Amino acid sequence: MTTQREKAEVFRALHSGVFVIPNPWDAGSARVLAAMGFKALASTSSGFAFTLGRLDGAVTLDEVLGHAATLARATDLPVSVDLENGYGARPDSAFEAIARVAETGAVGGSIEDYDPDGYLYDRDLAVERVAAAVEAASKLDLPFTLTARAENHIRGNPDLDDTIARLQAFDAAGADVLYAPGLDNVDDIRAVCQAVSKPVNVLARPGLSVEEIAEAGGRRISLGGSLAWTAVNGFVRAAEAIRDDGDFSALGVKLPFVEWLSGRT
Repeated sequence: MTTQREKAEVFRALHSGVFVIPNPWDAGSARVLAAMGFKALASTSSGFAFTLGRLDGAVTLDEVLGHAATLARATDLPVSVDLENGYGARPDSAFEAIARVAETGAVGGSIEDYDPDGYLYDRDLAVERVAAAVEAASKLDLPFTLTARAENHIRGNPDLDDTIARLQAFDAAGADVLYAPGLDNVDDIRAVCQAVSKPVNVLARPGLSVEEIAEAGGRRISLGGSLAWTAVNGFVRAAEAIRDDGDFSALGVKLPFVEWLSGRT
């Protein structure tokens, strides 16, 4: 078994190049992605919430920690965890979230600047929260990778200048990776990447390719909840065919479960 420190070192080194980090929503999807050859995994808050029958933002820190431990045990790959806002507005909430998620075996985590009550944090408070998360990571006995997220573009405020200013402040506060989910064109991605000194995570979009994101400067490409929704879409289409037409043809799929779940690739 790979140790947590070894996973942390591998994960940190991946950011020297360009890589895709897919987002499993349970242990089974994590093992499939590992068997397919991906090098690291990241949780999806929305995908995990769906497994509990809830909307994104309606999960507790304790539930997320249990989920993080499940993902960390499922494979030998490094796991980074979506910690949303740290489950509290105060900087000490961000500190606690990072400290506790490291205890699950995860080697990375993200803190965002959006409150589930429906507002973006003032920039100064957002920076204080990132600084607290950085402090928590610095106390760990492994190179934990902290990602700081600026949520403007997916929270109804697509202000690129403010997004860049926030990411620059998070950069200065010591975040290891910077992330502005929702950037949907190469020019905006390039502007963000050129404005900061740390690796930038980019959320995959159907109109962008890995090559375009890499050329614009992106280092890490995550998928968010999109793989979970792709799976749910297939499930719904099959169920609709059964309900409406009595058509069971979608049930004939054959998958290599033994290879995926035994760990053989």
